[in-house]
Amino acid sequence: MAAGDRGKDPYLSFRFLVEIDGLIVGGFSEISGLQVEIDTEEYQEGGVNDHVHHLIKAAKYPRLVLKRGITDSDVLWKWQKQIVDGAITKETRKTINIVLLDTEKNERWGWRCVDAYPVKWTGPDLNATGNNVAIESLELVHAGIRSEKGT
Repeated sequence: MAAGDRGKDPYLSFRFLVEIDGLIVGGFSEISGLQVEIDTEEYQEGGVNDHVHHLIKAAKYPRLVLKRGITDSDVLWKWQKQIVDGAITKETRKTINIVLLDTEKNERWGWRCVDAYPVKWTGPDLNATGNNVAIESLELVHAGIRSEKGT
């Protein structure tokens, strides 16, 4: 194989977009929690001594954590405020789309988290002697992750 013929390189983790109900919110510096775990229950069958059966129970999804530098946009703050005020409705549950881009900014992979709503907002650590960007964090619960491969 020639040195220039390495096949496709993996996509880089810093090229991504975030859409909340079709609106590109943008500017996120970090996303974590794209994960699914299947709970199982162990079952020891009588007479079977070489292994334990693992029966599938349910899928678990950790909180999706979005981090970004604070801007003049208060969309995320207003959304979490609706939840704090007790407005957990069909309208306050949103679809979060996370889109991974290639080097030419084409959509390559996407993850959709459905029926999401915020359960924790964290403001920036403020320090008068530092020069860091003021970062806000929003943690969301959701009803599952769907994945789509771009074209």
